[in-house]
Amino acid sequence: MHQLVERRLRRTGWQANIVAYAGYGAPGWARVLCRVLLGRPDTRQRGRLDKVRGWRSFTTLPAKHVKVTIEAGGVTHEAQADRSGFVDTVVEGDFTPGWSSVRLSVADAEPAEALVRILDPEVRFGILSDIDDTVMVTALPRPLLAAWNTFVLDEHARAAVPGMAVLYERLATAHPGAPVFYLSTGAWNVAPTLTRFLSRHLYPAGPLLLTDWGPTADRWFRSGREHKRATLARLAREFPEVRWLLIGDDGQHDQEIYREFAAAHPENVAGVAIRRLSPTQSVLAGSLPAPAGQSSSGPVGQKWLSAPDGAGLWKLLRDAGLV
Repeated sequence: MHQLVERRLRRTGWQANIVAYAGYGAPGWARVLCRVLLGRPDTRQRGRLDKVRGWRSFTTLPAKHVKVTIEAGGVTHEAQADRSGFVDTVVEGDFTPGWSSVRLSVADAEPAEALVRILDPEVRFGILSDIDDTVMVTALPRPLLAAWNTFVLDEHARAAVPGMAVLYERLATAHPGAPVFYLSTGAWNVAPTLTRFLSRHLYPAGPLLLTDWGPTADRWFRSGREHKRATLARLAREFPEVRWLLIGDDGQHDQEIYREFAAAHPENVAGVAIRRLSPTQSVLAGSLPAPAGQSSSGPVGQKWLSAPDGAGLWKLLRDAGLV
């Protein structure tokens, strides 16, 4: 059915278009992330920042199994999009530490540039942050408001968590060259919205590590918790020398996931900083409010800190010697 719809759309002028996401890597390799969608040629004025309502992000039509050409670090590679139009692949190439780019192209469409954050081999500290209710107020513990925020609310009406952007900028300054990664259970459909939000609120630029919200072989929707667990384990394999400061909130499962990762990979955890929700938010989330200050919920010998905002976390991180 999908193939029939795709053929008819292509006859009426629709074509495959590449949505490039920021990837990451090291001097000899890069993980390239993008999605191929069907759509009309983009005739909007360049440079115009449109207001996008969340539900529109979920009305896209993927181009299945399209061949994507990747020019990276002086080498040309080929990859194939999956049934949801996603490409998540590792390519070899000669990359310089810092921000680099790769060129992505598909037949009969304009090529796109995807940024990649290349970690210096000498880097030993990284920042990995949750998004929902950690950097952006989304009220995810409250299902009805979460649906409203995701599918209806104008992206410009979303609010940043107080002090978190300043905290991340201070951390990046205190640790030159440290990467900032944003790990979320959110769908790739909202990546452009999240990227604009982070930029507008002056968060440090960094790759988004999101997930495909569609069905798997054994369930209707993918497990957000398993996505986070698998991504953390992958980062530990890819960057075994990096110790991560894991930042999240106590409204969902961040503490549980970070605790498991810290127990399995203690050498890859510098500390855990948890943004504490208000008592009302905590009750609505089905949990009790966490105590202030240093928490004993983590593995022995590791630094677990908790505060309601970025300013409080900065003070605790400074006192703990993590900055």
